Amino acid sequence: MKKRKFGVSCLVLLIFMCLIACKKEKSSSAETDEIISPTTGTRTQFTLDSIFLYAQQVYLWSDALPNYGDFNPRQKYANVSPDLTAFRKELFDISQFKIDKATGSAYEFPIYTGSAKYSYLEAGRINGGATAGVISSSPALLTSTGLTSGDKNIAYLALGAFPKLSRCQAILDQTFTELAATNPKYIVVDLRSNTGGYVETAEYIANLIVPTSLNGKVMYTEMFNAKMQAGQARILKYQPYIDAAGKTVVYNGRNATMADVDYTEKGNTYHFNKKGNLTTIQGVYFIVSGKTASASELLISCLKPYFNVKLIGEKTYGKPVGFFAINIDQYSVYLSSFLIRNGAGWSDYFTGMPVDIAVSSLASPDLGNPEESCLKAAINDLNGLKTTAKAGLSHTTLMQVNPLSGTTTLETATGFGMQENRLRLKNK
Repeated sequence: MKKRKFGVSCLVLLIFMCLIACKKEKSSSAETDEIISPTTGTRTQFTLDSIFLYAQQVYLWSDALPNYGDFNPRQKYANVSPDLTAFRKELFDISQFKIDKATGSAYEFPIYTGSAKYSYLEAGRINGGATAGVISSSPALLTSTGLTSGDKNIAYLALGAFPKLSRCQAILDQTFTELAATNPKYIVVDLRSNTGGYVETAEYIANLIVPTSLNGKVMYTEMFNAKMQAGQARILKYQPYIDAAGKTVVYNGRNATMADVDYTEKGNTYHFNKKGNLTTIQGVYFIVSGKTASASELLISCLKPYFNVKLIGEKTYGKPVGFFAINIDQYSVYLSSFLIRNGAGWSDYFTGMPVDIAVSSLASPDLGNPEESCLKAAINDLNGLKTTAKAGLSHTTLMQVNPLSGTTTLETATGFGMQENRLRLKNK
């Protein structure tokens, strides 16, 4: 029991130190008129303060947030209980400040009452740092096959998720070697049930598809807010840096923290580096739905500047942002922290990527069957045949738990965001 009390005391002390640090930083800045959070209070009050203070420095759209005094989280959520509900409500309110001028709605418009489209908070601490989030349990590869239509060789593969690359690289390499043997000119990538996962895996698949001529070309950039890029998110020194192998790293004679990461545009720009021996692809089709989100959309986006890319099915979810876990007391917070831009600088798919050929998909499609509606539409298009557009749902739906109420509702797929586990430390 004593050990447990000691652990709780340490957590509270960490939050307290974090708030003191923020106070000192702000008092030495030009923003001397801003009201700073109190240095005394309850554990709940410190957690409410910390969520907001982290958002002020780490949140992608922190420029839209008010100062602490105007937001006043302690007073704003004083009568909200239990604590978990109060913290989630605070995070939701933070997410609604930045408005997309194109739509007139918040970038993180609610997917249902009280739940932001991207940012979220969970009970329980993550072994944080550069690895973050909950990933689908679906396998990376659902099925693959080679098809022939007339004189056209077509590669087809269905990807169910993007788990850590170490878990799926072997099967991906084998699959693409087999597909390359047929010298396909076109590839159909089925992402209709893929809600995303690790960026490294989506990037690896892109490198398996592209020709060697794209080596060195920009694949995508992860764009953090101005404060992060300038190395001014000092609050992150209270978050340990964990590398892709799940290990702590010594940096300048001490354990590295997330404040030591290079958040600059240059440091987070990734380039094509061809993998495998498939070199014949000239056109790419993606089968998509409202479940297609996050790293799945990244795969689509990064190929768009370099291929004739066509989307078939239903409009995608729309998630061009990613994050890493932030531990606050006994909770893990996922604030939208970076924006994905492809090689052409494009990132504007917050409301989803529209399809070129609209087709309603069955709940359990016969994947890889050339007569299946979406795959047939791709083959028809290759042969110059039109597919009659069928009115479908704007988003594929699935059962989902409302994090505020705990009740199960039928809602649009959200996935769990874009997981980046390769954030790099600044050069010493």
